[in-house]
Amino acid sequence: MAKPNYSFEKRQRELAKKKKKEEKAAKKGSGGPEEMNPNDAAAALAGDAPGGDDTPADGAPPAQP
Repeated sequence: MAKPNYSFEKRQRELAKKKKKEEKAAKKGSGGPEEMNPNDAAAALAGDAPGGDDTPADGAPPAQP
């Protein structure tokens, strides 16, 4: 019977941990919609732009004061 190669198994576990850590860091750094707070997410779903965009619905430019 063959003798188990523990150093190979350990190296594979280390590589898997490193890959998982890098993926987590990449996901954290991407800054997608998962970082949006609940109020902004609700506004985005409702179609409201956070920041008070005053453009009319018909597409005409806003009236100048």
